[in-house]
Amino acid sequence: MPNFTTPLLAAGAPDDKARKAAETMAGYEAHEQQLGRIETGIGELKRVVSGLDQRVSGLEQRVSALSGEVLLLKWMVGFVLAFQVVISIKLFLH
Repeated sequence: MPNFTTPLLAAGAPDDKARKAAETMAGYEAHEQQLGRIETGIGELKRVVSGLDQRVSGLEQRVSALSGEVLLLKWMVGFVLAFQVVISIKLFLH
């Protein structure tokens, strides 16, 4: 607070107003420090989110590949069941 009060007093400002202005400036400095910490935190969060985006993208690709494989397996099981039904019908009809 003395850093701000001295120049104001030297410029001819009344003592009470100089102290009030110095207190206000000290409050601004505290808020500036908080903003700096918040900006640092935001930067770190952006980095983490970027990493998560990459991981999610990789998972989406793996799920897409698995989805195709499951579809193929469904068709294979369907054909096998169809052939078994046809064979069973032929056995019972003869």
